Amino acid sequence: MSPGPGADSAPASLTTTDAISTFSSFRVRNYRLHFFGSSVSNIGTWMQRIAQDWLVHELTGSAAAVGITTALQFLPMLLFGLYGGVLADRLDKRKLLLGTQAVIGLAGLTLAFLTFSDVVNVYHVYALSLVVGLATVVDNPARQAMVSEIVGPALLRNAVSLNSANFQSARLIGPAVAGVVITSVGSGWAFLYNGLSFIAPITGLLMMRTSELTPTERAPRHKGQLREGLRYVGSRPELLWPIVLMGFIGTFGYNFPIWLVAFTDGVFHADAGTYGLLNSLMAIGSVVGALLAARRGSRRMRFTVAAAGVFASLLLLSAVAPTFLLFAALMPVVGLAGMTFQVTANTGLQINSDPTMRGRVLSLMMMVFVGGTPIGGPLMGWLCDEFGARVGLLFGGAVCALAALGVALVLARIGGLRLRISLRPGQRGVALVPRDPEELTATA
Repeated sequence: MSPGPGADSAPASLTTTDAISTFSSFRVRNYRLHFFGSSVSNIGTWMQRIAQDWLVHELTGSAAAVGITTALQFLPMLLFGLYGGVLADRLDKRKLLLGTQAVIGLAGLTLAFLTFSDVVNVYHVYALSLVVGLATVVDNPARQAMVSEIVGPALLRNAVSLNSANFQSARLIGPAVAGVVITSVGSGWAFLYNGLSFIAPITGLLMMRTSELTPTERAPRHKGQLREGLRYVGSRPELLWPIVLMGFIGTFGYNFPIWLVAFTDGVFHADAGTYGLLNSLMAIGSVVGALLAARRGSRRMRFTVAAAGVFASLLLLSAVAPTFLLFAALMPVVGLAGMTFQVTANTGLQINSDPTMRGRVLSLMMMVFVGGTPIGGPLMGWLCDEFGARVGLLFGGAVCALAALGVALVLARIGGLRLRISLRPGQRGVALVPRDPEELTATA
């Protein structure tokens, strides 16, 4: 297939000569199509999340029912996430995404039809949430692995960062638009917009010039591909330990809806407007963090672990913030640190993965990062209910801090380093230094 007009936007010609700036990936035509299509559907996704939770609450009056809806949407990733990675490695990612995006869009249109017909009940919402969750099992690894095919390896970090900024920007716009739509014309219109919004990414995928993609070698079909992926990650410390760390951070550190509700109501005795403000402040920090990450080149693994440590420290500091103003001021910084960790970990895993294994590596990452929500969420909610919001946030921050410290020590040991604590003048108090040759010999 001839590249046709505009072939100068292909990744190869861009990345070999040009310096990377914040928006370098936009010079790739296929990425522009991907980005703007995702922008439209991401806003719809956030609108549906708000409208769906509100509809379930209206139908049942139960917070537990809302929790069940969320669990049904995320549980498939925990149970079947690795199988989605196998499909992403084995099949054409662009065709996979055309299918998954169509399924998710049709689920939104179905919920809109049921709502407009006034026949919707909570079991309809449960079933459609499960359908979306099952489609996401394949959609997530395929979409993330395809980024490298769209922009090439040199722009991978930049593109991942811009995608994160895209999603977090939609987090600012979508809930606000959903609130206006729900109060003025009803939840059905939010579902309708979400369903129709998937026309944009599907159109973008169809308009991509396949000759300008950087195709990766597909994994041949054979038995044991799931076990093969697990063995591959287990044998690579640069993949295993970041995934372990993401599991702890995702399960115990990304429970902001629970913590912010608990702090808003139980600590600061404020209303829903304050809850929305705190979410917006955190989203602003996340957008800034993603854009800053887009400007940086590749980082070593120690930067990812350090970002996790900073994020955990900020959670602990937020837990003991004595005033609302200080707590609110910390939220953008928490969002920035959390997004920096997420982007650097994601990019590092993609860069360090063999192309034929990338889908399985990313599916394992998403399985532990997102799939931990049904585990960490109820635990954090119970702690907040029983012992207060501050104790819940302290516990989550402490687990994340211990995980970051533990992974740092493991990686330091693998790298032949040890922790040195010194009180001598002129020396850093705490530092990682090479181990003595005798100690390395004994360890070996």
